[in-house]
Amino acid sequence: MAKVLIQFAHPILSKSRIHASLIQHCSTLKNVTVNDLYERYPDLYIDVDREQQLLLAHDIIVFQHPFYWYSSPAIIKQWFDLVLEHDWAYGSRGKALAGKCMMNAISCGGSREAYSPTGTNRYTINQFLAPFEQTARLCKMTYLPPFVIHATHRLNVDELSDYGQQFRSILSALSSDQITAQDMERVQYINELAPYLNRSQV
Repeated sequence: MAKVLIQFAHPILSKSRIHASLIQHCSTLKNVTVNDLYERYPDLYIDVDREQQLLLAHDIIVFQHPFYWYSSPAIIKQWFDLVLEHDWAYGSRGKALAGKCMMNAISCGGSREAYSPTGTNRYTINQFLAPFEQTARLCKMTYLPPFVIHATHRLNVDELSDYGQQFRSILSALSSDQITAQDMERVQYINELAPYLNRSQV
């Protein structure tokens, strides 16, 4: 079974209902490691060797974070700058991550309609995540559709739990290779596949 590494980044987790729910639902899954970047590196001083070893030990890398100003919290940019070294992650000799998968799991306050060509934000979530996709491709990784939760401030307790269950189900299916490339080609968000997965995974 594939091993999943969640690179979790939220500067104020105590104020996030949705990310607390996602972590709670997935942290007990076998083959899933949660790496809380702000808890581990409150001063943004990244232990590059530790992070590279974590990457080598896992097959699927998930960047879980709120969608801040059309991107990620600052520590993820710092992490990319330091950890993905030339001739290790990319470059003519950089093949350490080749064949692995990357994806984002994000929350945003705006609706899905707001993230469209005719919406307030003018572009789709997938378009805003293009730097992540290109980073994955540069490192010879496969970029998977993101897990996206919209309008987070409107979610009730049951909806929070439902998203947590979806996230758990998706990670379990990815770990056990139950989601095919063809499945992912037909969706914008990977959570759209959750209703079709075997509920026993949850």
